[in-house]
Parts: sequence; C-alpha cells; structure tokens
Amino acid sequence: MTDRPDADLPTDLPADLPTRDIARALVFDPANRLLLIEYEAVRPIDPARPEARGFWFMPGGGLEPGESHEAACRRELSEEIGVTEVELGPCVAVCDGPFHLFRKPRWARERYFVVRLASDAVDTSRLAETEDNPVRGTRWWPLAELAASAERIEPAGLAELAQRIASGDVPDQPVRLDWQNA
Repeated sequence: MTDRPDADLPTDLPADLPTRDIARALVFDPANRLLLIEYEAVRPIDPARPEARGFWFMPGGGLEPGESHEAACRRELSEEIGVTEVELGPCVAVCDGPFHLFRKPRWARERYFVVRLASDAVDTSRLAETEDNPVRGTRWWPLAELAASAERIEPAGLAELAQRIASGDVPDQPVRLDWQNA
C-alpha cells in the first residue's frame, strides 16, 4: 500500500483501499462510435435519485501478476468483447483515484489505450461472467450523443477525449481524467 490522500473518499469506505492497476480501451468502430459497457453500481450514483444505479465504462480490467498494461488490455478485450489479435494504439489517458461504484471499492490506477476495429461486430457472450458487478449491456455510442448524454459516463472527460481522438488529434502524452465523485 502507498500513502494516499483520503479526503475525497466516501465516509462508508475503508481509509486504506486496495490498489488495482487496470488497462482499458477506447474502442472505436469504423463510424467512430465508442463502445461502452453499462454496469449496475452497488450504491446510488446520485443522492438526489437513489434509484439511479447505471454507469457506463470502457472495456478493460485488472492486470494479472507480471502482466503489462498492453497485455492486460488485449486479454480483457478478448474476454469481454471477443476481439483478438487487436492492434493497440497509444496510451492516451490515465485516471488514478478512489473508485467506489463497483462491489469491491478500490484505488484504481487506470491506463487507457486506443483501439480501432474494422467492424462493429463484437461478442459479449462472456462479458457477464468476467465481471464483479452486474452488466446491463453494451452500446456503440455516437460521439455527439455521448457528449450530450445525461447518463453517468466514467471517467469525466471521456466523451471529449473520444471526440478529440476521432478528429485525428491523438495526444502524444497521456491526459489526466478524473472520476465523477466516485
């Protein structure tokens, strides 16, 4: 464990969260839509709407011992969306901090890679069996719709980053994104 500020942690979480290194992908189809997975949160995502529990996230997951972020990203894409032999683009963003919408709260250290698929065909038949939280579904989001959505999209700034990448402006250094009060 490393020392971390805990001022932003919800009061119902342990002060010393386990750290999880994670690799995720901004997966684009040929129409520049972004693939996201909707999960069900274990606690309300908006205190004003306690019934609201859905949030959208990129495909990806935790690194296994000795695994690189790139290898983990490829493995997770195979497990979650049935895509193998994928060419990873650059690491375009990072998001580090406490995340508590999953069943197992964690200090997440996430790295995000660009993936462009030749088609929008994905196989999510194994997705639910690989996840800690209930999966509600997947969706190819048109970027303008994603940017205008009132849905909970994690992390904050993802829609803007996806639009930037789709327009051809791929960051040469990873940008920092943040959780939405997660």
